[in-house]
Amino acid sequence: MTVSLAPQRSPAHSAQPNVLGIDFGTSNSAMAWRSGAGLAQPLAVEGTATAMPTALFFNAEDHTTHFGRDAVAQYLAGTEGRLMRSLKSLLGSPLLLEKTEVNGQAVSFQDIIATYLAEVKARAVALTGSEPTRVVLGRPVHFVDDDPERDALAQRMLLDAAHTAGLRHVGFQLEPIAAAFDYERRITSESVVLVADIGGGTSDFTVVRLGPERLAAAARTGSDRSEDILATRGVHIGGTDYDQRLALGHTMPLLGFKHTGPDGREVPSAVFFDLATWHLIHWRYSAKAMRDANALRTNYTDQALHQRLMMVLEERLAHAMANSVEQAKIASSQSGAQAAIDLSCLARDWAVPLPPEALQQDLAPLLQRVVACALECTQAAGLQPGQLDAIYLTGGSSALRPFQDAMAQAFEGVPLVEGDLFGGVAAGLVYSA
Repeated sequence: MTVSLAPQRSPAHSAQPNVLGIDFGTSNSAMAWRSGAGLAQPLAVEGTATAMPTALFFNAEDHTTHFGRDAVAQYLAGTEGRLMRSLKSLLGSPLLLEKTEVNGQAVSFQDIIATYLAEVKARAVALTGSEPTRVVLGRPVHFVDDDPERDALAQRMLLDAAHTAGLRHVGFQLEPIAAAFDYERRITSESVVLVADIGGGTSDFTVVRLGPERLAAAARTGSDRSEDILATRGVHIGGTDYDQRLALGHTMPLLGFKHTGPDGREVPSAVFFDLATWHLIHWRYSAKAMRDANALRTNYTDQALHQRLMMVLEERLAHAMANSVEQAKIASSQSGAQAAIDLSCLARDWAVPLPPEALQQDLAPLLQRVVACALECTQAAGLQPGQLDAIYLTGGSSALRPFQDAMAQAFEGVPLVEGDLFGGVAAGLVYSA
């Protein structure tokens, strides 16, 4: 895989560039800004928050477009329109170039990503009072696992969207490497660190040598630090995959997943996998998909389950259900206690429990693959787990207790250092310029 690790230089502004780092994430996005040789500054992209959900809502009532928390709130309030989330997951897929109807117009999903990036840029300019002269976009180690051609296509698609959004002099940096450059400014001694960037769509790892002397030397010589990067690995598993697994275990059975029909066979499962996957939900609201779902009625022994499935589709409730699963996951992880998946969108005061034991059990198969990737990265660097000085955690999903427990068990005795979960990559992107 070939990755451009530095943005093109802008000759007119090479002395004192304004660098904008954009961590365009599957679930959340963040920005950081650096003017000249100063420190990276996180930008409050939404109110006082330095991270904003990667979400858009196209309001069909007044034809306005909403972003981030505002987008999700508009949808949950019952406003008529379209909610889009997890669009990054479509990069590298032909689906990204397909068009969907938004307020009476056919728009490609790549153009929807461009719309989001244009809003991010506009907010950065409003906050800083300046246009960026260089832009560094983060990218995962793999957009697409085990397919270099589609992986390269994904980066080109994101670059095209950035150009459509009005971003110029754009380069890319691997997200875990960016996080390492941010972490390096917080340590006082030379260290060999495993950086774990666990986001909404991917889990990326880098083993890197860091320290104040290396940082100072790089500043003097302009080194790209490539020889300090000992290994990188990534797997296409992240927070949205955890949400999908939990939805299939706890909410989709209420719509008929794993339900046995009159012929002794389970109801066909494709509709449930789509409804449990953020970026695929909207496909199930098309007229053809609705007809296909309605035709499943004969596959049900319990017709109440089919009626509930059709209600979810007809009233477009699947995003609300997915949001409830995500919030329960976070609550159970943070508290270590039982949380409730709020299903009041289906029936008044209805909720299903999500105990921490179920969270641990349901996520275990995915977490095993993620930890295996971390161990493989360490081995590729020529190290045993115990030879690491620290594991630096960034990305929202790195805060999940089951993930941290699994890493602590696999890397016994190695300190887990929790960094800026949402802003660290954006700051590091700025430094990598």
